[in-house]
Amino acid sequence: MRRVELQPPPQPPRSPRMQPLARLPIFFELAGKRAIIAGNNAPVAWKAELLSAAGANVEVFAERPCQELCALALEAPGTSLTLRHRAWRTEDFTGAAVAVGGFENETNAARFAGAARAAGVPVNVIDRPAHCDFSFGAIVNRSPLVIGISTAGAAPVFAQAIRAKLEAMIPGGFSRWAEAARRWRKAVQASALSPAARRRFWQLFTAFAVNHPAHEPTQRDFDALFGKTNEQGLEAGAVTLVGAGPGDPELLTLRALRALQSADIILIDDLVAPEVLDFARREAKKMLVGKTGYGAACKQDEINTLMIALAKAGRRVVRLKGGDPLIFARAGEEIAACHAAGIRVEIIPGISAAQGAAARLGVPLTQRRDVRRLQYLTGHDVHGRLPEDIDWASLADPAATTVVYMAKKTIGELAMRAIAHGLSPDMPAVAVAAATRPEETIVAGTVSDIAAKLGALAPSGPVLVFIGRVFQGVAAASAYSCAVESA
Repeated sequence: MRRVELQPPPQPPRSPRMQPLARLPIFFELAGKRAIIAGNNAPVAWKAELLSAAGANVEVFAERPCQELCALALEAPGTSLTLRHRAWRTEDFTGAAVAVGGFENETNAARFAGAARAAGVPVNVIDRPAHCDFSFGAIVNRSPLVIGISTAGAAPVFAQAIRAKLEAMIPGGFSRWAEAARRWRKAVQASALSPAARRRFWQLFTAFAVNHPAHEPTQRDFDALFGKTNEQGLEAGAVTLVGAGPGDPELLTLRALRALQSADIILIDDLVAPEVLDFARREAKKMLVGKTGYGAACKQDEINTLMIALAKAGRRVVRLKGGDPLIFARAGEEIAACHAAGIRVEIIPGISAAQGAAARLGVPLTQRRDVRRLQYLTGHDVHGRLPEDIDWASLADPAATTVVYMAKKTIGELAMRAIAHGLSPDMPAVAVAAATRPEETIVAGTVSDIAAKLGALAPSGPVLVFIGRVFQGVAAASAYSCAVESA
């Protein structure tokens, strides 16, 4: 009896862990809580104003309050800020939510911080990091939309410059829309909308707010958005084919980001860089449906069946593909399967691997006068062999730039046959593995030796091979570099 081994189900690629944080950004809820401040200078007055603006009941301890503190006490609404004309005492920390001190003397700073910590109160001593449990960053205030910026004290001026950039980018009207969101959230949660429909409401809300920041939100806007949500509430799921680009997550398009942020399920190719998934909606389920060559992989029919079943269940499915989904990514089969099943499908193009690699090389793929054609070629057929129907005359044309995808195993045979059909053995060729990623590897040579050079290096990751005279400079630079290193 033949033994059948069951294959384990595909596992999602593991996203990189969170990079180390110099500080953890936390937003305190201080409305109606006590905050104590000790000290007597302009920075102390600013911190008192900041805490009062956050809704805290601020008590400032200063034996002889400076002019800034006295003016602030007169202007603060209600009883939100009280001046105590005396030094602080240990019992003052009882019941406080936060404590802030401003002292020129190190001994006084250490004593204040020690008393706060003994009372279990988070403390900040201005300009003395060793005595701080938390820090104040630069703030962009579109309350209730608030953005905090920190450099962990390394470069406050840099943080202020970033704040100025964000102030210019974020319309003041976003404050009104954020307040509207706070007012409407309870109504949306109390409605009969499903979780998916509620998310759809907030997506419509966000799109409208971003496009109409100066508009004053009204109940009519809420009713219109709610009605539009209900109109689409019974929609079937959909499939979106998304190009993830060649690897560098910064090459994602804005539409790709929006699709990743709204997905319920993300079906991921092996060629997608794991860092791209950092931009996906955290609640989205991520499933690896590997399609790498020469190894175990999900069959295309299985992927189609899974994709359609998820969409028919009402899920928003993102089919995430490396590079551009319309270039050697079997998009045609998946689009046809969706159409046959009556599933709506959207396509979001991505930066192709060829574009990304060429940009990193700094080489244009065409030249106005003498390289007027750009052609893409797959390096293997459905059986993993060099395709038999290659147009060798086009490949041998010196006025063309050729990009060979999936060429790692067949580039030697392809080069040999292309030379036999008239391609010059000295035509420049450049292989790029893992284009735009940190582990990117570039191998430059000619058509006659590129396979040997690539084989000797054996780079990991997907490989493209460029052939054409536009790469003459890359080949020369590589040969010069190798000569210098060998010398």
